[in-house]
Amino acid sequence: MVSTSLILASASPRRKALLAQMGITPDQILAPDIDETPHSKEAPHAYVMRMAQEKAAAIFAAHPQATVLAADTVVARGQRIFPKATSRKEAQTCLRALSGRKHQVMTAVCVMQGGNMRTKLVTTTVKFAPLSAAQIDDYVNSGEWEGKAGGYGIQGSAECFVQWLRGSYSAVVGLPLYETQLLLRQ
Repeated sequence: MVSTSLILASASPRRKALLAQMGITPDQILAPDIDETPHSKEAPHAYVMRMAQEKAAAIFAAHPQATVLAADTVVARGQRIFPKATSRKEAQTCLRALSGRKHQVMTAVCVMQGGNMRTKLVTTTVKFAPLSAAQIDDYVNSGEWEGKAGGYGIQGSAECFVQWLRGSYSAVVGLPLYETQLLLRQ
């Protein structure tokens, strides 16, 4: 670990908790204010990498002496990026589209220090069981979907929807621990 202060460029309590699992407490937590709109025809992997890099760069610009850690997570099927659900209807639409299907959860992690930027992309495939209308309604009523990519959080009751997962569970939550540890040690 570097000797400069560490800034987590994220308002996500899940990312803070995942860092704590690694024994890391950021010196500051600052949520970057950037435009998170995907570009026209932007592939999910390109979008998530760009978001992590732009978040890190935005905070690094104001704190160039710090080490900045940023991440972004998207849920995708093919080239379709599922949004961070902002309404009950959006969450229901996402869950219906993911029901009984495989999808990818992509998390990009970016570390900036001394003007150097290092980025890793982790893609995890998740297979949901077929979901009934009642299951979707119950989940949406729980409120766990709020602000989460694809309208669900795997670390909550939506874990019951997962038939199988291939990849990094912590990346689906929001921060791939193994890759983050490697980036911070470099």
